[in-house]
Amino acid sequence: MGTNPDKDNVARFKHSMHYDASKKKFVNRNQDAIDEMWDKNITFTIMIDMFKGRKILKPTTTLPELKPDLSAFLQQDSDLRVIWFGHSSFMLNIDGIIVLVDPVFTNSSFPVNIMNKRFQPPVLKLNELPAIDYILISHDHYDHLDIKSVQYFIDKKAHFVVPLGVGSHLKGWGIPYNRIVEKDWWKTAEFDRIQFIATPAQHFSGRGIFDRNKTLWASWVIKSKNHSVYFSGDSGYDIHFKAIGNKYGPFDIAFLECGQYNNQWKEVHMFPEDSVTAFKDLRAKKFFPIHWGMFILSKHPWNDPPKQLHALSKTHKIDLIIPKIGQLVNVNHTFQLEEWWNCDK
Repeated sequence: MGTNPDKDNVARFKHSMHYDASKKKFVNRNQDAIDEMWDKNITFTIMIDMFKGRKILKPTTTLPELKPDLSAFLQQDSDLRVIWFGHSSFMLNIDGIIVLVDPVFTNSSFPVNIMNKRFQPPVLKLNELPAIDYILISHDHYDHLDIKSVQYFIDKKAHFVVPLGVGSHLKGWGIPYNRIVEKDWWKTAEFDRIQFIATPAQHFSGRGIFDRNKTLWASWVIKSKNHSVYFSGDSGYDIHFKAIGNKYGPFDIAFLECGQYNNQWKEVHMFPEDSVTAFKDLRAKKFFPIHWGMFILSKHPWNDPPKQLHALSKTHKIDLIIPKIGQLVNVNHTFQLEEWWNCDK
């Protein structure tokens, strides 16, 4: 389930403006609203209800996918390329630097792997991935931070870039600490030819019953010589999107969560219309929706996010990118959108 930060780490957190030392927890800008959400809506009855009627929410067929052309993906030029693996896992080639984001390559997004299984096997196995330079993590929830996927990289050269405290999990799983960089919101991890800037998100953390908010959650800005990318992680809508857009925008592309929404937890996950507002706040040029298409973590049909976003993109004239799983996307080129999510009638 992971390793909570030790006393030395907790002492370091006290310097963060986003850490409540009296409660020994990280906090959101509007933490009272999140606490009220938990008190009112996140009950045992609701959790049980989550597992009812799940069959009608899942695809009835294997989703369209493409085996990625890695030679094309790995081209050394100034174009920005991406391969999406479903949910929030994707891989970037940004100015020849390979970044893997929130990798979950195991068959479940729960600590017990017989529950909440992925719709279909990963389009690439871990040992089929190219050499990874950086692994970027948004927070420590199981559908974003997976022990088996992390441990594959123990003897590799990839550096992990994570929010404050998440390094404790990685270190506990065997990743050398000299390959882990932890950042607070608005702080920058500076490497050769690339920057990762931790930015706010409105969410929470925890892998067990008693460790909520012991580690920080974050969105990320990724900047190279030729490109600027935004990755939302998990977040409800709040004023941080406009602040990030004003400080670091415009962005070539924004990877924005838009799935697993529910009125009972709208404070920590965005509905499609919220994601559109966030996209505008960020001043991004292209919209790549994530956090859908591989796991059922709410009560909406699996393809409701792309259906809603496709309609909204026409109304708001948004350049929308929704590739098939594994499909290589060159962000510098025009993307030909296919309504492949209608494969499930």
